[in-house]
Amino acid sequence: MNKTQRVAYIDQRLNQLFPDPAVPLDHHNPFTLLVAVLLSAQCTDERVNKVTPALFKLAKTAKAMSKLELQTIDSIVRPCGLAPRKATAILGLSKILVESHGGQVPPDIVALEALPGVGHKTASVVMAQAFGESAFPVDTHIHRLAQRWKLTNGKNVVQTENDLKRLFAEDRWNQLHLQIIFYGRTYCTARGCDGTKCEICTSCFPERKRPPKVHKP
Repeated sequence: MNKTQRVAYIDQRLNQLFPDPAVPLDHHNPFTLLVAVLLSAQCTDERVNKVTPALFKLAKTAKAMSKLELQTIDSIVRPCGLAPRKATAILGLSKILVESHGGQVPPDIVALEALPGVGHKTASVVMAQAFGESAFPVDTHIHRLAQRWKLTNGKNVVQTENDLKRLFAEDRWNQLHLQIIFYGRTYCTARGCDGTKCEICTSCFPERKRPPKVHKP
């Protein structure tokens, strides 16, 4: 397959395997999604989903979260790792949302990226999944698979994001980002497939004998 054929096949096959992918992080509104995505950095979604019910029981809004003590937030989110930093970011962004955005999460990627602890990927997830704006957040799974499928050279996640946006139709970005993540977790895992074993890898590259070189993000 050439690249155009690979893109079409990957798009079609992922849609067949995961026709209606749901956001894997449990949340109630844009604010709780923002907090959950922030907590998922260097942590599994499963662990985040075990931690957030206790936190969201105390605060589902920026206003309520801004009134909590830092120690209270820290003690709850500690199992997610980087607890002092994440707790400080959650409290800090909550106060900024109350003071500068009427307590609401702004549907603006620049404003989101200005919040403590919120990078481009986190902001992109919120824009895509909370507000339905076209975005293509790139996590470790997407970065790995895009290289295995020769859709990017993977020098960095910014380039991977730009390459994928260029290759796939914009109206597919939000869903496709989740579909690639689910495929990477289920079939084309970091250890379970080296680029020569899963269905998409073998279909796209039937003559491939050696694992392709993959740059980490």
